[in-house]
Amino acid sequence: QLQASGGGLVQAGGSLRLSCAASGRSFSSNAMGWFRQAPGKDRESVAALDWSGGSTYYADSVKGRFSISRDNAKNTVYLQMNSLKPEDTAVYYCAASTYRAHVVTTTQEYNYWGQGTLVTVSS
Repeated sequence: QLQASGGGLVQAGGSLRLSCAASGRSFSSNAMGWFRQAPGKDRESVAALDWSGGSTYYADSVKGRFSISRDNAKNTVYLQMNSLKPEDTAVYYCAASTYRAHVVTTTQEYNYWGQGTLVTVSS
């Protein structure tokens, strides 16, 4: 129901835009988020937003470089990633929560997950 895309190989300092498209049902009333998981590490929250996009969260490691947004008419959430660093290399997952007006940052609060898209940043 959630399809993440846009990953790939990019050089350090480059940019990528990830998309998370929903199908089968609308997630326009759900808080959404992006997580990432690097090899041997736990899945971590990268960015999140509430149903309207009016409230957002960013991990300290990506503040000022990443931007999360959503287009509810298209049932899609985006993650614009700029100034990428090798430490951003990971599989990125989008997720939807049953919360609406809260920004959700823990994996336990998300009920729907996409399949992940790999981002590789070379030095």
